[in-house]
Amino acid sequence: MKIFGKNRWWVTRVLVLPLHILVFAMLAFFLVRLIPGDPVLQILKEGTVTPEEYAAVQASLGLQGSIFDQFLRYIVNLAQLDFGTSITSGRDVWPELLVRFPITLQLTLIGTVCTIVFAFLASYVASAHPTGLAGRVLRFYARTAGALPDFVLGVGSIFLFYILLRWAPAPIGVVSAAESLPASVTGFTLIDSMLAGNLDITVSILAHLALPVLVLTVGYAPLIMKILILSLDDAIDAPSTRFRVATGATHSMVVLSIFRKAAPPAVVICGMLFGGLLGGSVVLDQLFSLGGIGQYAVAAISANDFPVLQGFLVLTAAISLVVYLVVDVVNMLLDPRRRPGVAEG
Repeated sequence: MKIFGKNRWWVTRVLVLPLHILVFAMLAFFLVRLIPGDPVLQILKEGTVTPEEYAAVQASLGLQGSIFDQFLRYIVNLAQLDFGTSITSGRDVWPELLVRFPITLQLTLIGTVCTIVFAFLASYVASAHPTGLAGRVLRFYARTAGALPDFVLGVGSIFLFYILLRWAPAPIGVVSAAESLPASVTGFTLIDSMLAGNLDITVSILAHLALPVLVLTVGYAPLIMKILILSLDDAIDAPSTRFRVATGATHSMVVLSIFRKAAPPAVVICGMLFGGLLGGSVVLDQLFSLGGIGQYAVAAISANDFPVLQGFLVLTAAISLVVYLVVDVVNMLLDPRRRPGVAEG
């Protein structure tokens, strides 16, 4: 119990995670049902629909009974990882999500790493050389945060790097039409190609992901830089930093100390940014025809496919909440003063 009390600042957050996922699952259930249209009639398009036919299809979709009955079945099935059956394909939703979601998540994770690395390096240059040309350009770039949406940057990058310069491969998938992906082991095509030892496919995947990752990095890095540059400016001028420099600390130790002081606000932004990057990856998945969750979700919206939309929303929310939890813990590890109860102690 003593260990639990000492670590309750992160244990309580882990314990409350399922409750947060349940709340999002409830919201997903009711939000999806606000979409206009009847999924039963979407299936029974032709001829006159009899009450018996309507009731049979309604029961097969789990839409019979009151909204409360439907909700209870939905929660019970969700606890068993049963997301139902797709209205359009007739296949179970959970296996479909397991196949498609890693493709989008792969792009999101690579884009997140590249965005964070670029944002931290660019912010350091902007703060270390505020009056230089590079520093002024990067500070101006940081002020453009959120100015251009993902779709606009995606279309512009395709026009520039594929149509005009011919530097990028055709935006028709994660590999070219003449290539085949290796057998799925992890669901992440890049890792699977490495495990298969197929260097050509690995290089092809990286080439096809380069442009979407560039779009995510260019579009979202300013959001981190805008906060991080301000924090770095304050940390560089802090008395503790001046004391370290005066006592002869090495340059690397000084830089590490500066980033430790400046990182917590930026870490929070990085966590919040993951949801935006995931949404941006969904958009780019559709634009670059990567075969991920984006195309699956768009098709589900067009077909009023309740089970697919519910599964997509719940899985997206669950992954985002886990990332937010990790960011929260990392933030409090960097700055123990942010832990609950520290101020009182």
